[in-house]
Amino acid sequence: MVRAAVLPAIGSPLEITDIELPDPGPGQVRVRLAAAGVCHSDLSLTNGTMRVPVPAVLGHEGAGTVVAVGEGVTRVAPGDGVVLNWAPSCGDCHACGLGEVWLCGNALTGAGAVYARRADGTDLHPGLNVAAFAQETVVAAGCVLPAPEGVPLADAALLGCAVLTGYGAVHHAARVRAGETVAVLGVGGVGLAALQAARIAGAARVLAVDVSAGKEALARAAGATDYVVASDRTARDLRDLTGGHGVDVAVECVGRAVTIRTAWESTRRGGRTTVVGIGGKDQQVTFNALEIFHWGRTLSGCVYGNADPARDVPVLADHVRAGRLDLGLMVTDRIGLEGIPTAFANMEAGRGGRALVVF
Repeated sequence: MVRAAVLPAIGSPLEITDIELPDPGPGQVRVRLAAAGVCHSDLSLTNGTMRVPVPAVLGHEGAGTVVAVGEGVTRVAPGDGVVLNWAPSCGDCHACGLGEVWLCGNALTGAGAVYARRADGTDLHPGLNVAAFAQETVVAAGCVLPAPEGVPLADAALLGCAVLTGYGAVHHAARVRAGETVAVLGVGGVGLAALQAARIAGAARVLAVDVSAGKEALARAAGATDYVVASDRTARDLRDLTGGHGVDVAVECVGRAVTIRTAWESTRRGGRTTVVGIGGKDQQVTFNALEIFHWGRTLSGCVYGNADPARDVPVLADHVRAGRLDLGLMVTDRIGLEGIPTAFANMEAGRGGRALVVF
């Protein structure tokens, strides 16, 4: 038996309880978690914004140590440190054939499987494939990547989602160039990664926007040169700070219609607006045909930072080892499983950066 945070039904509170994990089957790996990050996507799964089969063990950003491997697994062995990859690419679908592995059509098929049981025999699903809100988990071999040397295993958990997403949004989706001006809207875990990524890319100015004035020091430590407390005049404030032109790139990390619209209006003529935040179907954003023509801006979505984890995690590790990327900076709360509901409440209230469940 291992302890886990179980979502019994959409809209229900998490239950911290014992679950029974099977031995790893063919092509599977059992991992003892060192840490798991609490991501806004986990909150979106609890309230139904994103759908998963329930009951489920959530948590998709984690790292740990291999305990056992099933038949046919050769890429890792017991004792190896690994980073969990919640969206493994199949290599065979249309998107994978195009090299766009972050859009793999089969990446989440494992989330519908039964991977464990509660003590009462109730079947459990693995959230977004990896079920990291537990002391141990069993995943497909494709869901593990070798943990990079020189990076503490608990910190490496953040590489599995927040850092890949924030870094990828800046480097792969928005393709920020040296000397450009970048605005990052939303200073949570992904936003803090995006701020650091903009600095690494050589942005001349990095403007951070958040509803909380209390996050300014955190944002500046991550690389922000300017800080704006969100209001109904945020777009005007950002244009004022850039000589009336607007920023070259706006990265939206919230997923709300008003924030997406603000990011768009903050972007200069011919600039790029990249939407990273995951919003609900009720978040409708409207544009008129004339403004699309006149402003010449590019508006693009961004899935998992348009990243290839196998390619990008080693790159991120190099930045960490060189001191360019500070994973510890992103963590504002280190908690146990029992602290996840409070971490969710803090997210909804706009408090703090990343909460990290440490086992």
